[in-house]
Amino acid sequence: MVQIWYNKTHKTPKKTLLNAVIRTARNQGKLMKNNELVDIKKKRRLSIAPMLDWTDRHFRYLARQISRHTWLYTEMINAGAIIHGDPARFLAYNESEHPIALQLGGSDPAQLAQAAKKVAQYQYDEINLNCGCPSPRVQKGAFGACLMNDVGLVADCLNAMQQAAPDCEITVKHRIGVDKQTEYRIVRDFVGTLREKTPVRTYIVHARNAWLDGLSPKENRDIPPLKYHYVYQLKQDFPDLEIIINGGIKTNAEIAEHLRHVDGVMIGREAYHNTMIMRDWDRLFYDSRQPEISYPELIQRLYAYAQTQLAAGRGTILRHMARHYLGLMHGLHGARAWRQMLSDAELLKANRAELILEAWAEVEKGL
Repeated sequence: MVQIWYNKTHKTPKKTLLNAVIRTARNQGKLMKNNELVDIKKKRRLSIAPMLDWTDRHFRYLARQISRHTWLYTEMINAGAIIHGDPARFLAYNESEHPIALQLGGSDPAQLAQAAKKVAQYQYDEINLNCGCPSPRVQKGAFGACLMNDVGLVADCLNAMQQAAPDCEITVKHRIGVDKQTEYRIVRDFVGTLREKTPVRTYIVHARNAWLDGLSPKENRDIPPLKYHYVYQLKQDFPDLEIIINGGIKTNAEIAEHLRHVDGVMIGREAYHNTMIMRDWDRLFYDSRQPEISYPELIQRLYAYAQTQLAAGRGTILRHMARHYLGLMHGLHGARAWRQMLSDAELLKANRAELILEAWAEVEKGL
């Protein structure tokens, strides 16, 4: 498998024929992946949610090996970190991850514009504004879900981002309300105002309220009731918008049902803890005729990837990658041995990519 990494300047990709072909196809709104033409404008039929500390480049590489068509999102990155820190640390990715979206956190239009401009230089396919995170740390920075209380500011942020990155699609991810705002009109008016005042046409809607006072971020993922019908109604009220539903979705049957009402489905924790659920997605939801990846082939790819990462000398260690692999064997005999070996501090300390093969060998004994 060919891997292309952004060079040390992190401004232009390496000059390879393959990279030129990929860029030309992307400019036409399409990509060629494993001999299949992918229309990235329809790619968000399924997507993996941005999850802090989880959807880093190593997990995204894993996800791309399993599904060629699912849209991938980075974890939320603070706009200030991109502006004042090392952009390469936050923005570098593997070329195979396309189509890929970066989620920004922030509430200052000027800062978000600066960050969006830098992100666009890395040729991300989408920049998403976080208006849904309920964590205290995010609230302290006056962004995330609390932005839903100031739709005018959100509009200013989105417009500033779009102006700074005119060739990159700008989207927004939000909740259906904040705290005790339980009426449908809250989210309807939020989306309607942004539709009128911004060029944003894609809305990713977590179908729960964000309770900013009294619930932890973990509790905010489970306790506020899911109201999928609010998201369905948004699609009916705004048929010209791309409406993507998120929150508590765990099975392919549930995905199929949601797609009867909205344009796309975003999956979060289930895709992380039960990663191979993605293996059926290309066939079920994109009419793919390519064979689904087998466990042995996936293990060989992860082994080769780990070897490359460890040899690159960028400070990456095996634990950075292996922690994302623990859910791969969900439901298989030998899954426990797999998890134990890839989370064993002593075994990981040696930093040997071969540990992946050895853990797989334990699983194979039970197949």
